[in-house]
Amino acid sequence: MTAEPLNSIPSGSTIGIIGGGQLGRMTAIAAANLGYHCHIFCPEERCPASKVSAEFTQAEYTDHEALARFADSVDVVTFEFENIPHESVQLLTEHVLVRPNWDALKISQDRLIEKDFLNQNGISTASYKRATSAEDLKTAVAEIGTPSVLKTVRLGYDGKGQVKVTEDTNLDEAWSTMGSELGVLEGFVPFEREISVIVARAPSGECRAFEPVHNVHTNHILDTTTAPAGISPQLRDKAIAMAEQVATALDIIGLLAVEMFVTNEDDLLVNEIAPRPHNSGHWTMDGCATSQFEQFVRAICGLPLGSTERLHNTVMTNLIGDDVNDWEEILTEPNAHLHLYGKREARTGRKMGHVNRLFPKT
Repeated sequence: MTAEPLNSIPSGSTIGIIGGGQLGRMTAIAAANLGYHCHIFCPEERCPASKVSAEFTQAEYTDHEALARFADSVDVVTFEFENIPHESVQLLTEHVLVRPNWDALKISQDRLIEKDFLNQNGISTASYKRATSAEDLKTAVAEIGTPSVLKTVRLGYDGKGQVKVTEDTNLDEAWSTMGSELGVLEGFVPFEREISVIVARAPSGECRAFEPVHNVHTNHILDTTTAPAGISPQLRDKAIAMAEQVATALDIIGLLAVEMFVTNEDDLLVNEIAPRPHNSGHWTMDGCATSQFEQFVRAICGLPLGSTERLHNTVMTNLIGDDVNDWEEILTEPNAHLHLYGKREARTGRKMGHVNRLFPKT
């Protein structure tokens, strides 16, 4: 593995980004503002990130020859998409510095490994059980109860690979619908709201967190993020401390998003983590002194971390599918800041952009 550099990666260097979606696009724009070049590696032709980057390699994540050439052309590699095969990441680390590290990616790729890791580090989650068959699922339901949620262990997001389980659910059908050979049944958490904290961690170990935010989902897809989260100062401090604890335990260099439930007992349970920029951090692009994307670049390049001060109360709204057709009307709003992702086709459930609406800070 390439040794960690003692000094920062200088402006003018090239950042390699695995994945070509909107997170890579906005990272590349932030990197350019700091004088860096970006090289995108993605299987998708004309992906959003490629349109704003200096270089683009179109190849499969399993194409080791293409990965090796890519790694040799950049100064550091990072990810906007963590579901890349283990062997591919190992190959990258033989050629170039990779941030965040493979362990962080491996843990966040697998819901079972993730929850085991969190619990082992003193972070509470919902109750959960492993299942490898419909029969396992029946045993897990008998132990955890209903309502609960059956999720695929890998690759599920925005509600994909998830099935709600109630006392009336046909468990054989639920297992088939989930569509994986390995699942995890999670107990239902009665919660007051969902929040998230995004924390940056530098090579020195310094952590700097953004304000906790309140997230509302529609059809399993994030609809709105509101900053601040509307929680007590005590709970705010606890949420930030938990996020920093997870980032330190993972030895993250980069950015970590930690999604949490605020329970009806005014406590916190961690739902999921993601070692990369996150949809719930888009509000920082206009509402903070430093955006999550600039902070991400600062962290992986070993630059001083920026201020995470909230400058405005902010409501971020995702533009999903045909919502993007309202872009001209949004531009007439004096407090609205529009961000479109350059995707060619609006489809149901597809994130096409977002809008940040700013209000006076309270």
